[in-house]
Amino acid sequence: MSRLWNKTVLLILFGIIGCSLGDLSGQSFALVPKNNSPYSRFGLGDFTNPYFAAAGGMGGIGAAFHDPSHLNLINPAALGFLRVTAFETGLYARNASLTDGENSTGVWSGNLSYMALGFPLRNPINEALEEQEPILGWGMAFSLTPYTLVGYDIESVQTSPDYGPATNRLKGTGGTYRLGWTNGWRYKGISVGLETGYLFGKITNNRLLTLDSLAVAYDTQLQDEISVSGLQIRLGTQIAIDFNRDKTSIDADQDYQRLTFGGFAGLGGNINTNTSRFYRRDIFIDVGVVDTILFETDVREKGNMPLQWGLGVSYEQFNKYRISAEYNAGRWSGYTNEAKPENLLDNYSVRIGGEYIPDILSYNRYWRRVRYRAGVFFGTDPRSLNGEQIATSGITLGMGLPIILPRQTPSFLNVAIEAGKFGIANSIRQNYVQLTLGFSLNDNTWFYKRKFN
Repeated sequence: MSRLWNKTVLLILFGIIGCSLGDLSGQSFALVPKNNSPYSRFGLGDFTNPYFAAAGGMGGIGAAFHDPSHLNLINPAALGFLRVTAFETGLYARNASLTDGENSTGVWSGNLSYMALGFPLRNPINEALEEQEPILGWGMAFSLTPYTLVGYDIESVQTSPDYGPATNRLKGTGGTYRLGWTNGWRYKGISVGLETGYLFGKITNNRLLTLDSLAVAYDTQLQDEISVSGLQIRLGTQIAIDFNRDKTSIDADQDYQRLTFGGFAGLGGNINTNTSRFYRRDIFIDVGVVDTILFETDVREKGNMPLQWGLGVSYEQFNKYRISAEYNAGRWSGYTNEAKPENLLDNYSVRIGGEYIPDILSYNRYWRRVRYRAGVFFGTDPRSLNGEQIATSGITLGMGLPIILPRQTPSFLNVAIEAGKFGIANSIRQNYVQLTLGFSLNDNTWFYKRKFN
């Protein structure tokens, strides 16, 4: 039964990745999904989930979360506890229902969402051969993840007493992305981490205004293309306190408890923008006349990203259960962008989640080795409308399905379902359900030093 399940999971994995790569071949960037969110007009767009599928099933925890087989790049210190080489990638599908109280519409989106490769600089097989508990750990990771997404297509008709009905169409595309190099260093139960990230991307905003009732029709088009780039630094620390653990043994199946405190801070940093602006007016009588109002290229300006931080605590019975809670906040009132001036607000989020493993050593009952996860979250978004700040909340469920290959450390198919709401009560609100499939492919033979007698 286990062999059949493993083969089935691998076929599904390769099939999904193959279909995704085929779908991405015609796109300009592999991590650009389709999206339709009116609020992505503001700021740099809608923020994407910074966590991977395993943490996504537990409410998106990250400050105090670490796992020997999974990556957590929210707090770079978690890499100090990594024990295997892990390649993580994820796919998602999302259904969002937009409503303003009178009208509603459904939107589907989805695509490849993240890619990361992490590895310990010390091999666990070597540790087993040396028959001693390692007091030092060093993990490193490279990652490519979306940071914000812009995608909206809005059309509204307004009537003026002077000009009659006018159609206003707003359309935006693009987003920003993070390329990260992360390191985590551990001494006994204390770990510190550093991520150096490069933020980049392009955002396009279009506005088309048409005066419908005039004999001589006027169309005014305004288009802004803003390229964003900048370096970002994230620092983190985690302190793990073990109870009832035999530190003279390297047995990975020990039954002990661990209490972990964690914190991280994203230092923000400066951003550079390069903007092109093209504003024109089309006049149609018998022939079309185009009047260029403004045309600018290579307009270089600056901005500043805010400080963001988080604190959390986690308690786990090793290989049995864990529960974690954290508080995150961002000083978005300090955000500036000369290319697109806006006033954003400070935000926060509270996240609680955990997982349970019925029996990790069960050899003939697969579903008892599965990791069952759940979580909740709530908070605010930096953007606001008419003085009211956007609120967000939701619940999550997930599973970590182990994939056992011959003579290999287990890999995982992580499934996370998130159901939530996002928006402003008296304006446009979004109810959504998102399914994420995350693949954590693990190997323990990297940096293995073979010895011959």
